[in-house]
Amino acid sequence: MDIPALSMAMAQWNIGNEVGTAMLAKSIDTAESMGDDMVKMMERSVTPELGGNFDMSV
Repeated sequence: MDIPALSMAMAQWNIGNEVGTAMLAKSIDTAESMGDDMVKMMERSVTPELGGNFDMSV
């Protein structure tokens, strides 16, 4: 059994696993942020006239 080769293969697998987990976490954060933005857009669309007109006197 080639112990150094096995050790390197396990280390590479571990790094790949950690990178995959970090990418998944980033994807989840991005999806949550997009969902929050979508909720804000939907809340604004309920009253589209809000802020459309204003009176200004000089």
